[in-house]
Amino acid sequence: MLNVSKTEYPFASHWLDLGGLRYHYVDEGAGKPILFVHGNPTWSFAWRRFVRALSPQYRTIAVDHIGCGYSDKPQDYAYTIDSHVSNLCRLIEKLDLRDITLVGHDWGGCIGMGAAVALPDRFSRFVLMNTAAFRSQAIPLRIATCRIPGLGELGVRGLNLFAGPALWMAVEKPMPAEVKAGFIAPYNSWANRIATHRFVLDIPLNPFHPSYDRLVQIENGLAQFQNRPMQLFWGEKDWCFTTRFLDEWIRRFPDAAVTRYPDAGHYVFEDAYERMLPELKSFLAKTELK
Repeated sequence: MLNVSKTEYPFASHWLDLGGLRYHYVDEGAGKPILFVHGNPTWSFAWRRFVRALSPQYRTIAVDHIGCGYSDKPQDYAYTIDSHVSNLCRLIEKLDLRDITLVGHDWGGCIGMGAAVALPDRFSRFVLMNTAAFRSQAIPLRIATCRIPGLGELGVRGLNLFAGPALWMAVEKPMPAEVKAGFIAPYNSWANRIATHRFVLDIPLNPFHPSYDRLVQIENGLAQFQNRPMQLFWGEKDWCFTTRFLDEWIRRFPDAAVTRYPDAGHYVFEDAYERMLPELKSFLAKTELK
């Protein structure tokens, strides 16, 4: 087990068998499901406050992608958009989740919307933050460097120069030591940092990338959800998913509710959770009537 504070992350573990691989998820509470999908280099730990706050009223499910959190970390796995979306769909179908509210951040927005495009009748509402599910050429230099053959792998997997620096580069407010320990716990060795690196490599910047067509498929499927409630939360000090990405979401979903946090970074769920939780509860309550 990971060295994670039970005070911070007190949840029971559940696993889905994916052909011999264990896919970990948290499943707390009862009622209509809220599905939390994380990005890179986080895991279900990122949603701990949301699970605690919402599980008295909703069924809160937070997944760990293969290679992340408590899930298995195979060294010979595809680690592509398609595989992550497929895994999430299998969980949704296994648990027979319906009337889902998706909450996605970073890669979790793309993977979560990918599952929604694949299983549209199972999703009712969307809450997205500092993410994308469409093509973009915007990639920060510090992330592009992690894609350099050989050098990138050495930095990300050998020196932990992705998950490690994220502990301070992705936030505006310093995290307590036990929170830092929780975020970094799954990524404590070369082998265990494989998904952290493979996520970076899987960013499809051109049509020759193996995940490009899958991203286009997800992007093309977004329009069908224009009439479903959407809330966009955005940390405006994010140097990766800048407000240009928020502008694109608004262009595609002009009726979406938008809450900006000018003083929050990429980990907006850390910097602004005290303000975000009441906003999220309000959004859920208002849209429950529809």
